[in-house]
Amino acid sequence: MGTKPYNEKNVDRKNGTLVVATNAQFKPYEYYEDGKIVGIDMDMMRAICDKLGMELKIEDIEFDSIITSVQSGKADVGAAGMSVTEDRKKNVDFSNFYAETRQVIVVRNTESGAAGISFFEKLQQNFVDSSRWSYIVTGLGNTLLITLFAIIIGIVLGALIAIVRTIHDQNHKLKILNFICKLYLTIIRGTPAMIQLLIIYYVIFASVNIDKILVAVVAFGLNSAAYVAEVIRSGINSVDKGQFEAGRSLGLTYKQTMLSIILPQAFKNILPALCNECISLLKETAISGYIGLTDLTKAGDIIRSQTFEAFIPLIAVALIYLVIVMILTAGVNKLERKLKNDNAR
Repeated sequence: MGTKPYNEKNVDRKNGTLVVATNAQFKPYEYYEDGKIVGIDMDMMRAICDKLGMELKIEDIEFDSIITSVQSGKADVGAAGMSVTEDRKKNVDFSNFYAETRQVIVVRNTESGAAGISFFEKLQQNFVDSSRWSYIVTGLGNTLLITLFAIIIGIVLGALIAIVRTIHDQNHKLKILNFICKLYLTIIRGTPAMIQLLIIYYVIFASVNIDKILVAVVAFGLNSAAYVAEVIRSGINSVDKGQFEAGRSLGLTYKQTMLSIILPQAFKNILPALCNECISLLKETAISGYIGLTDLTKAGDIIRSQTFEAFIPLIAVALIYLVIVMILTAGVNKLERKLKNDNAR
């Protein structure tokens, strides 16, 4: 392994781009080295691109999503050291096999050299060597970016849905919009977020070359909106009806009453629930790896695939999530105290 790497040829690559879907956790066929995906399969893909005069683009996604990616047109070919079976051959076309493998059993050996590695040496191996900390930084940045914009979409869209449903409950107006909103809530709340993400990427945007972060923002934003809508609606209903009647008796319009009197009081009531939704959304982004997006969880998986050390990367990722959640919780608690003090005045 590594003694005879394929050297790319200097050819005219005018025939477009060949998109290869893989799961870069299967050394020596595909794995990360110095921040790049290399290996036997990737060498073959580079040789094919030289022959076809094409650029090579490698998508690192979950193994279960490789076939889906090819079938939906998001990738042109899948290469991930796949075993050829009769059931799989009924659904996809395989190349001729090019490797024969043997099955082995992995057992714990307390006398091996690995058992003598200290904790600090493991830290260096997982984060310092080959600059593996950069995966964590990239993943954390993507996770925060997705969470921020998804919660903005969730709050804005959720508030609109809540208002439509509240108007219908009070005045029996907007029947068509209310029906659409109820259908939307039923579908989104009744299906897993991961399925929604895969449908949006592989079905809705199947023929569109779209940024994966944008796909994740849209998917998680739409998912969050369904839950935020019910949170806001329950907050509006928790405000005494006399408040609404008092606003209208003062000559305020329905819109002015809702914006100036009802929603500010409802916001204070729903603040803890909104915080919980932000926390849930942050953790839900951990499934972004299914579309080949490097989020915080995927970054830990990349490091784990290189070092075969599960404890350190997973604990590091968990601690980062925990710290972010604690910061969010502290911020909301501070805001709650400020609102209470303002009401006391």
